[in-house]
Amino acid sequence: MDGVVQLQKQLVDYTASLFHEGFLDEQFNQLQQLQDESNPDFVVEVVSLFFEDSERLLNELGKTLEQKTVDFKKVDAHVHQLKGSSSSIGAQRVQKLCIAFRNCCEELNTEGCLKCLQQVKHEYSLVKNKLETLFKLEQQTIAAGGSIPTL
Repeated sequence: MDGVVQLQKQLVDYTASLFHEGFLDEQFNQLQQLQDESNPDFVVEVVSLFFEDSERLLNELGKTLEQKTVDFKKVDAHVHQLKGSSSSIGAQRVQKLCIAFRNCCEELNTEGCLKCLQQVKHEYSLVKNKLETLFKLEQQTIAAGGSIPTL
Protein backbone atom coordinates (compact mmCIF):
# COMPACT_ATOMS: atom_id res chain seq x y z
CA MET A 1 0.00 0.00 0.00
CA ASP A 2 2.99 2.30 0.50
CA GLY A 3 3.46 2.30 -3.28
CA VAL A 4 -0.07 3.64 -3.76
CA VAL A 5 0.48 6.41 -1.19
CA GLN A 6 3.75 7.29 -2.94
CA LEU A 7 2.02 7.43 -6.34
CA GLN A 8 -0.77 9.59 -4.92
CA LYS A 9 1.76 11.99 -3.40
CA GLN A 10 3.66 12.13 -6.69
CA LEU A 11 0.39 12.84 -8.52
CA VAL A 12 -0.61 15.63 -6.11
CA ASP A 13 2.86 17.21 -6.28
CA TYR A 14 3.00 16.99 -10.08
CA THR A 15 -0.49 18.47 -10.46
CA ALA A 16 0.37 21.30 -8.07
CA SER A 17 3.52 22.05 -10.11
CA LEU A 18 1.42 22.41 -13.29
CA PHE A 19 -0.63 25.12 -11.59
CA HIS A 20 2.37 26.75 -9.93
CA GLU A 21 4.28 26.92 -13.25
CA GLY A 22 1.24 28.42 -14.98
CA PHE A 23 0.56 25.54 -17.36
CA LEU A 24 -2.95 25.08 -15.96
CA ASP A 25 -5.49 27.35 -14.29
CA GLU A 26 -8.73 26.98 -12.34
CA GLN A 27 -10.62 25.95 -15.47
CA PHE A 28 -8.78 22.59 -15.39
CA ASN A 29 -10.07 22.02 -11.83
CA GLN A 30 -13.59 22.77 -13.02
CA LEU A 31 -13.16 20.28 -15.86
CA GLN A 32 -12.04 17.63 -13.36
CA GLN A 33 -15.10 18.29 -11.20
CA LEU A 34 -17.33 17.35 -14.15
CA GLN A 35 -15.80 13.86 -14.15
CA ASP A 36 -17.57 11.18 -12.10
CA GLU A 37 -18.14 7.42 -11.92
CA SER A 38 -20.55 7.54 -14.86
CA ASN A 39 -17.90 9.17 -17.05
CA PRO A 40 -14.48 8.33 -15.56
CA ASP A 41 -12.54 9.29 -18.71
CA PHE A 42 -14.21 12.67 -19.20
CA VAL A 43 -11.08 14.82 -18.70
CA VAL A 44 -8.88 12.58 -20.86
CA GLU A 45 -11.51 12.63 -23.62
CA VAL A 46 -11.93 16.42 -23.53
CA VAL A 47 -8.18 17.01 -23.45
CA SER A 48 -7.67 14.51 -26.32
CA LEU A 49 -10.15 16.51 -28.40
CA PHE A 50 -8.19 19.65 -27.49
CA PHE A 51 -4.98 17.96 -28.72
CA GLU A 52 -6.59 16.96 -32.04
CA ASP A 53 -8.16 20.37 -32.57
CA SER A 54 -4.99 22.25 -31.63
CA GLU A 55 -2.80 20.24 -33.98
CA ARG A 56 -5.22 20.86 -36.83
CA LEU A 57 -5.34 24.60 -36.05
CA LEU A 58 -1.55 24.88 -35.73
CA ASN A 59 -1.12 23.18 -39.11
CA GLU A 60 -3.71 25.48 -40.67
CA LEU A 61 -1.98 28.52 -39.16
CA GLY A 62 1.35 27.41 -40.58
CA LYS A 63 -0.13 26.97 -44.07
CA THR A 64 -1.98 30.29 -43.95
CA LEU A 65 1.07 32.23 -42.79
CA GLU A 66 3.21 30.70 -45.58
CA GLN A 67 1.01 32.27 -48.28
CA LYS A 68 2.42 35.20 -50.26
CA THR A 69 -0.57 37.26 -49.25
CA VAL A 70 -1.54 36.40 -45.70
CA ASP A 71 -5.27 36.32 -44.92
CA PHE A 72 -5.08 37.85 -41.43
CA LYS A 73 -8.82 37.38 -40.87
CA LYS A 74 -8.38 33.65 -41.39
CA VAL A 75 -5.30 33.60 -39.13
CA ASP A 76 -7.19 35.52 -36.46
CA ALA A 77 -10.17 33.15 -36.69
CA HIS A 78 -7.88 30.13 -36.15
CA VAL A 79 -6.06 31.82 -33.26
CA HIS A 80 -9.40 32.82 -31.72
CA GLN A 81 -10.53 29.19 -31.89
CA LEU A 82 -7.25 27.96 -30.37
CA LYS A 83 -7.52 30.56 -27.61
CA GLY A 84 -11.03 29.41 -26.78
CA SER A 85 -10.23 25.72 -26.70
CA SER A 86 -7.06 26.21 -24.65
CA SER A 87 -9.03 28.39 -22.23
CA SER A 88 -11.76 25.76 -21.93
CA ILE A 89 -9.33 23.11 -20.64
CA GLY A 90 -7.28 25.55 -18.56
CA ALA A 91 -4.14 25.59 -20.73
CA GLN A 92 -3.28 29.04 -19.44
CA ARG A 93 0.11 29.64 -21.10
CA VAL A 94 -1.19 28.70 -24.56
CA GLN A 95 -4.24 30.90 -24.06
CA LYS A 96 -2.13 33.91 -23.02
CA LEU A 97 0.14 33.55 -26.05
CA CYS A 98 -2.92 33.49 -28.29
CA ILE A 99 -3.80 36.97 -27.02
CA ALA A 100 -0.43 38.30 -28.22
CA PHE A 101 -0.88 36.36 -31.47
CA ARG A 102 -4.23 38.04 -32.09
CA ASN A 103 -2.62 41.45 -31.52
CA CYS A 104 -0.12 40.67 -34.28
CA CYS A 105 -3.04 39.74 -36.54
CA GLU A 106 -4.72 43.07 -35.83
CA GLU A 107 -1.45 44.82 -36.73
CA LEU A 108 -1.18 42.75 -39.96
CA ASN A 109 2.29 41.77 -38.75
CA THR A 110 3.35 38.62 -40.63
CA GLU A 111 6.73 38.38 -38.90
CA GLY A 112 5.12 38.83 -35.49
CA CYS A 113 2.52 36.18 -36.34
CA LEU A 114 5.22 33.71 -37.38
CA LYS A 115 7.08 34.34 -34.14
CA CYS A 116 3.88 33.91 -32.12
CA LEU A 117 3.10 30.69 -34.00
CA GLN A 118 6.46 29.25 -32.95
CA GLN A 119 5.87 30.29 -29.33
CA VAL A 120 2.36 28.82 -29.31
CA LYS A 121 3.63 25.57 -30.86
CA HIS A 122 6.31 25.38 -28.18
CA GLU A 123 3.89 26.01 -25.30
CA TYR A 124 1.35 23.62 -26.79
CA SER A 125 4.00 20.91 -26.99
CA LEU A 126 4.98 21.52 -23.36
CA VAL A 127 1.42 21.42 -22.02
CA LYS A 128 0.64 18.33 -24.11
CA ASN A 129 3.63 16.48 -22.64
CA LYS A 130 2.75 17.65 -19.12
CA LEU A 131 -0.87 16.53 -19.42
CA GLU A 132 0.13 13.17 -20.92
CA THR A 133 2.46 12.65 -17.95
CA LEU A 134 -0.34 13.62 -15.56
CA PHE A 135 -2.71 11.10 -17.16
CA LYS A 136 -0.04 8.36 -16.97
CA LEU A 137 0.44 9.07 -13.27
CA GLU A 138 -3.32 8.84 -12.77
CA GLN A 139 -3.44 5.50 -14.63
CA GLN A 140 -0.54 4.13 -12.57
CA THR A 141 -2.24 5.20 -9.34
CA ILE A 142 -5.51 3.50 -10.32
CA ALA A 143 -3.70 0.38 -11.59
CA ALA A 144 -1.94 0.12 -8.20
CA GLY A 145 -5.34 0.09 -6.49
CA GLY A 146 -5.41 3.73 -5.45
CA SER A 147 -7.84 6.53 -6.13
CA ILE A 148 -7.17 9.89 -7.67
CA PRO A 149 -6.74 12.41 -4.82
CA THR A 150 -8.75 15.60 -5.19
CA LEU A 151 -6.99 18.91 -4.74
